[in-house]
Amino acid sequence: MSLLFASLLFGACGGDDDGGTALFTTTEMATAPKWQISWTNNQTRPAWKEPDATAYENWTFLMVQIEETLRPYVSDGDLMAIFVNNELRGLAKPAVSMTGALTNPPTFVMKAYGNETGSERVNIKLSYYCQKLRHIFTLTDNITFNSEVTTGLDEDFIPPFTEGSEKYTVRKTVYAETLLNQVGIYPNTGDLVGAFVGEECRGMATISGSGSTSMLVLARSAGEPIDLRYYDAEGKRLYTIPNAVN
Repeated sequence: MSLLFASLLFGACGGDDDGGTALFTTTEMATAPKWQISWTNNQTRPAWKEPDATAYENWTFLMVQIEETLRPYVSDGDLMAIFVNNELRGLAKPAVSMTGALTNPPTFVMKAYGNETGSERVNIKLSYYCQKLRHIFTLTDNITFNSEVTTGLDEDFIPPFTEGSEKYTVRKTVYAETLLNQVGIYPNTGDLVGAFVGEECRGMATISGSGSTSMLVLARSAGEPIDLRYYDAEGKRLYTIPNAVN
């Protein structure tokens, strides 16, 4: 990213005529930024152990694919676990092809064991540990556990693990044009908008042209102040609006 120079905008666009605080700052930028959310965390590797198959009367198959956002980080040190009512019922490492390489897309094949009759409502927790990111992603749901039903064999099963991040526990959807229009910025189709805490990207989107571009913003706590950045490709300028999302 090439930064040429920065300037504060005051007056009609940036603030009041009496020297009030600017609503946004601008930075000239020759090339479009390459924003990316960092999923790197600092969690330790979980000590999950294979369940004792002899303790259960039945089992079912699960084939779990990793969503596209996390695929670049999959390695043979990853783990996938399924819990039923907080009891570990299945554990797997990434599947490999005939050549020994990880499958494409990355897939976990596991048996989930149980003693349920098929009519009991249980709490299911699916957890994915990514070794490269040192991050445990967890999704939960209350379902009827049926050993006669397989998951991911007839159709792709791609859980949205990024929605179960233990790093970003608060999620909020905002509309980019609305936030930008509030400070007198009217974005163009194809331009970029991002949410930031300092230099940490918390969300990004491309202006759709519909006037209602939605952007998912990630936070570590409720009410965390988040800046908004907008890149104007035609003007080659980056706008930063402090505390635009909270």
